[in-house]
Amino acid sequence: MTAKGTILLDKINTPDELKKLSLDELRRYCDELRHYIIEQCSVNPGHLASSLGAVELAAALHYVFDTPHDRIVWDVGHQTYAHKIITGRREAFRHKRQLGGISGFPRMCESPYDAFGGGHASVSISAAFGMAKAAELRGEKQRTVAVIGDSAMTGGLAFEGLNNAGASQRTNLLVILNDNDMAIDKATGALRNYLVKMSTSVHYNHFKQRLWCLLSHTPRLLRFCQKTGNAIKHGLLNKSNLFESLNFRYFGPVDGHDLKELVRVLTVLKDIDGPKLLHVITVKGKGYRPAECDQSVWHAPGKFDPETGVRIASGQGPAKYQEVFGETLLDLARLDRRVVGITPAMASGCSMNILQKAMPERVFDVGIAEGHAVTFSAGLAANGMRPFCNIYSSFAQRAYDNVIHDVALQHLPVVLCLDRGGLVGEDGATHHGVFDLAAFAPVPNLTVAAPMNESELRNMMYTALEAATPFVIRYPRGAGVGAPWRNEPFTALPIGRGRRLREGEEVALLTVGTTGNAAAEAAERAAAEGISAAHYDLRYAKPLDEELLHEVGKRFHRVITVEDGSIRGGVGEAVAAFFCEHGYDTQVTTLGIGDVFVEHGTPAQLQALCGYDTEGILRTLRELR
Repeated sequence: MTAKGTILLDKINTPDELKKLSLDELRRYCDELRHYIIEQCSVNPGHLASSLGAVELAAALHYVFDTPHDRIVWDVGHQTYAHKIITGRREAFRHKRQLGGISGFPRMCESPYDAFGGGHASVSISAAFGMAKAAELRGEKQRTVAVIGDSAMTGGLAFEGLNNAGASQRTNLLVILNDNDMAIDKATGALRNYLVKMSTSVHYNHFKQRLWCLLSHTPRLLRFCQKTGNAIKHGLLNKSNLFESLNFRYFGPVDGHDLKELVRVLTVLKDIDGPKLLHVITVKGKGYRPAECDQSVWHAPGKFDPETGVRIASGQGPAKYQEVFGETLLDLARLDRRVVGITPAMASGCSMNILQKAMPERVFDVGIAEGHAVTFSAGLAANGMRPFCNIYSSFAQRAYDNVIHDVALQHLPVVLCLDRGGLVGEDGATHHGVFDLAAFAPVPNLTVAAPMNESELRNMMYTALEAATPFVIRYPRGAGVGAPWRNEPFTALPIGRGRRLREGEEVALLTVGTTGNAAAEAAERAAAEGISAAHYDLRYAKPLDEELLHEVGKRFHRVITVEDGSIRGGVGEAVAAFFCEHGYDTQVTTLGIGDVFVEHGTPAQLQALCGYDTEGILRTLRELR
C-alpha cells in the first residue's frame, strides 16, 4: 500500500483522534485498516479472518464510547487486531506474537484499552458485568461493553453471565453478539440454528429497534412498551426472544459492516440503562475474498501472498501430531464400532475432521464447551461407547472437575486426548499447555501418557482403547520427528512401563513426552565430549515405572529429569519424591517450566528460555559432570 493509501491510518494513534473523523472518513479509515491487517498478517501470521470481520465494529465502538474510561471486553481475543491498532499499537502490530512483541490477544498489562484479558472463550459477559457492577457501586458513570463472537456464546460461562446480569436491571451493560456463524469451523448446535432464525426476522426486529431508538429518552414509556410487547408475544405466540427472557433488551440484527448504522445504534444504546444485547451480523474474513471463501483455513492461515491469496507452505516435513491423531482415530473407529470422537469446536484444529468426513455420525462437535465435552463423553462411555475426547491442553483446564468427578471417580473408559501440550508458541501464556501433567497425575484412576514421537502416539491411542480405563494422552502442537507410523500395525504399550534408550555411566536423563528427542540429541553430543549419559523414556507420567526408577536409583547419583510442563507438581518432582521415599542418595535436577507464565515466541525460543532445549540439557550435563 502506498503512502497516499494510508493517509488516514498513519494519522490515527488514539481513539480521541479517531473521533475527529467524519463518518465518510471513518469508512475510508476502516478500509485502510483492513488492508494493513492483511498486509501485516501475510508476513507475520496470526488470527486473520476473525479480526477482518470485526474492523467496523472496533472502529464504531471506539468512535462512540469514551475509551479507556468506558470499558470494552473482547471475547474471544483473536478478533481484536483492529482494536489494537486503533489504540496506539499500529507500529507494534508489526511484531505481534513475536518474542518481545505485543500479544495477539488483549492483555491488561499491555494497554489501558485492554480492559480484560481474553485468550479463552466465553469470559466477556461475566467479566464485563463485574466491571459494570463495580462502577455502579462506586457511583461512577461508566459504560461497559462485552463483545462476544466466534461462537463464544456457546460456552456455558456466557450463559451464567447472562443469567446473573439479567437480574440486575439498573446496571449499564451492553453485550454485543458478533454473530458470524463460525467458530474455527462452522458453528453448530441449537443456538446456532436459533440465531439464524433470528437474523431472518428482519422486519419485526427493525421495527422494534427503531421504536426503542425513538423512545430512548422516555424510559417509562419504553418500559411499558417492552412489557406490553413481551406479553403479546408470550400470549399469542407462546414463545419469546431467548435474550429477552433473560431480561436483556434485544436489538438487531444489525449489519456489522454498515458503519453508519453501527455508529447510530451504538450512540443510542450507550445511554440506555440496564442489560442490553445488540445482535450484529458480520462476515468472518470480510474484505479479503480468499478469507471469505474459506473461513476455516483463513482463521489462522500462516504466511501468504496478499495479492494472490496463495498460502506460503513452510515446506514438506514430518507429519504433525494432529494428523497422526486424526488418521489413527479413523483407523480405530474402523476397528471398533464403539469408537466415537468428541471435540469442543476444534474439529479441524485437532484433525478430528478426518473421522468427521468419513463417519460424520460418529463425531460430535459440542461447541465451545469443554466441561460438557468431558461429561458428555462420560455419558457415552457409561452406555457402552469408547469416546476419544480431544481438547487443547490449556482449554482442558476448564473441564478439570468434570474429568475428576464424572470420569475418574466413576472409572469410565474415556480417552482424553490433550492436544497442544507444552509450550505452543506464538499464542502465548493463555494457550501454553504446561499444567496438564501436574494437574492430572494426582487424580486417582487416571493413566497419564505422553508419547515421544508419532509412532508412540498411535500406539498409545490403541493402548487406551484396549485398556478401557480413564486415560489421558498429551502431545504437542506441530510436526513430529519422522518416526514411521502410517499403516504401521498397532502395538499395545504396557501401562506404567518406560524404556531405556541409551546406556550410560555418569548421569541418567529421565524424560517424558517429546522432550526425549532433545535429550537424545543432547546425550549424543555429550558423548562426543566424553560425558556418558544414560537416557530413559518414562512414557507414562502416571503410573511411573517403579522398576525403572529402582534401576536408576541404584546405578546413578545424578539424575536429570526433562518435561515440557510445570516443574512444580510435575514428573521431575514425583521422581525426586520416589528416590527420597526409597532411600536413594540421588541428586535430581529438574528441567522444565518454572513458576512463571511464559510469554509468546516460537516454541524453540521459549524452550531455550526455559532451559530444556537440546542446548539447555547439554549445558546441564556439563555442569553436573
